[in-house]
Amino acid sequence: MCEDDHGNVTGNVEGNLMARRALFVTGAAAALTLGSVTFASGAEADDAADGSQETRTVRGTLPIGSPDFVYLPVEVPHGVREIKVAYTYEKPSVPAGTAGNALDIGIFDERGTEAGGRGFRGWSGGARTEFFLRGDDATPGYIPGPVRAGTWHIALGPYTVAPQGLPYEITITLTYGEQGATPKPVYPPSRAKGRGRDWYRGDCHLHSWYSDGRRTPAEIAALARAAGLDFINTSEHNTHSSHPHWADQAGDDLLIMLGEEVTTRNGHVVALGTDPGTFVDWRYRARDNRFGKYARQIRRAGGLVVPAHPHATCIGCGWKFGFGEADAVEVWNGPYTPDDEVTLADWDNMLVASARTGSRDWIPAMGNSDAHRDPDPVGTPQTVVLADDLTREAIQDGIRAGRSYVAESKLVSLTFTATGSKGEHAGIGERLPVDADTPVTIRLEVTGAPRCTVRFVTDQGVLLTSAPLPVSGGGTVEWSTTAAYAAYVRAELRHEVAVGALPGALAAFTNPIFLGQ
Repeated sequence: MCEDDHGNVTGNVEGNLMARRALFVTGAAAALTLGSVTFASGAEADDAADGSQETRTVRGTLPIGSPDFVYLPVEVPHGVREIKVAYTYEKPSVPAGTAGNALDIGIFDERGTEAGGRGFRGWSGGARTEFFLRGDDATPGYIPGPVRAGTWHIALGPYTVAPQGLPYEITITLTYGEQGATPKPVYPPSRAKGRGRDWYRGDCHLHSWYSDGRRTPAEIAALARAAGLDFINTSEHNTHSSHPHWADQAGDDLLIMLGEEVTTRNGHVVALGTDPGTFVDWRYRARDNRFGKYARQIRRAGGLVVPAHPHATCIGCGWKFGFGEADAVEVWNGPYTPDDEVTLADWDNMLVASARTGSRDWIPAMGNSDAHRDPDPVGTPQTVVLADDLTREAIQDGIRAGRSYVAESKLVSLTFTATGSKGEHAGIGERLPVDADTPVTIRLEVTGAPRCTVRFVTDQGVLLTSAPLPVSGGGTVEWSTTAAYAAYVRAELRHEVAVGALPGALAAFTNPIFLGQ
């Protein structure tokens, strides 16, 4: 240990994981804990000059087969004003088709690492190489607040480990001095001006620089307005740190709901429209049988449970928890890809299952951009919701009820209805209560979709495909059926296909209208 010419104390701690590990089980998951990192204590810490610093560096190697989380305890003495953590790790070459090294990071304070996150103070995943926390400020992704004495834990998440192992180096710097005052959080209002009962457009899966995005809240809000959106939902990976930073972006014309993208190793789920300051833990897999607990927490906090991009191909992104707890499912994520086509078919199969069992419970679909950075477009796609007003609760009610359709942009608008022989009427997400043999007219009115093809999809499959719409983008398509022939009908709007038999990319699709008593 030595002291530099600024009065800063530095030291090194060699911590090879293989030699200094202990397996422990928290309520969150089986994990590894390393040996503790210690700093000055007692009178030594009390005598530290204001602004003086101490630094420790820890080095080690995580082997293949490491658990999802490895905790490094840090003994924080009294009198600390700020904690700063920086880390690096090696990224050796690996054979084609083999995952290389990727190491995530976050931190828990002296309240511990137990499931539920009482001690949670931030997470940046792999988006940052360093972060700081103090009373009056913190790196985006982290929570400002008192730096209290006790055992803190740096949380490492070895996302993937190369065959050579994952050598890492972590540098912890404590700055002594008087703590700054923690600002009182101010959150966006839960209502905007609205237009009464109407169709409202929104994007509920967005990332800012408070997780792995590159845009500020102000930039996202401006892009949302330009995309014709009425509402958005914040959804940072495994942190609620952005919640107090959206209030000045909301307005009469834009409702901003708060949430989180809970990013587990077995899939991601959007907590949509939770109470301000709600944190949802992510440290579990499907085999741990804990997701139901956190889904219920989301609902208790006033939110919806929306599995995101269920068939995404990135490691850990595919949804493995089943859909028993889902309030809706993100069928279309970002620019339309084969992943979305698979999810659309999977969702349609769930509709068929609901129709087969006669269940009145079905899972509505939605679409979101998952935009992170330029050139990711905000509002592509967007969910268009029939809601009683532009409030958090009304928008959630519309999503939960399936009174919505998904469109690629603000240019596309749909009106989709089913009408019985006696004037009975139902719209998107509703049921037309007619006898099995009663004639039913299905009608779709479209604007903003030049040269697109309309398809009507039922529990039997695609039963009507229209000619391409005119270049003006508008048109009306009608089809006659009965409840005996079609348990439900939903509409798709597809772009033209240059070659091949596969359908074109979606321009829009609706939630179903159910037919029958």
